[in-house]
Amino acid sequence: MYIYNLDTSIWLDYYEKRGINGKHALKLIIKIIYENSIIIYSDLHLKELKNLGYSNDEINDVFYIVKSTNIKKVYLNKEQLKEAKKLSYQKKIPRADALHAILARDNNAIMISRDKHFEKLRNIVEIKKPEDII
Repeated sequence: MYIYNLDTSIWLDYYEKRGINGKHALKLIIKIIYENSIIIYSDLHLKELKNLGYSNDEINDVFYIVKSTNIKKVYLNKEQLKEAKKLSYQKKIPRADALHAILARDNNAIMISRDKHFEKLRNIVEIKKPEDII
């Protein structure tokens, strides 16, 4: 069993059926469910989706594919927020990306993303693309 943190863009690849990336995201989610692994998510995912204009119903639809036994909400703490701010400044990356990586690390999760910013975070967490896992 593995634990994964899917970057918000991976969720959107699946939900919006974004070509080959959407197919890879769907295959990954199905594999995670099949192998009884866990996907973590946080208020950061929800905030990013809301900032992109998704309604609460649409956000629920994004996560609906995953059974409740395969998804777990994790919570941010002040130390993580502080570390993300510092890391963001040092590595010149968005704070949200740093925070996603920190959440993955602190929950022993593999970070799933295509975002190039995460390349700068390989020293704190394992980073994979969906096709690396499926």
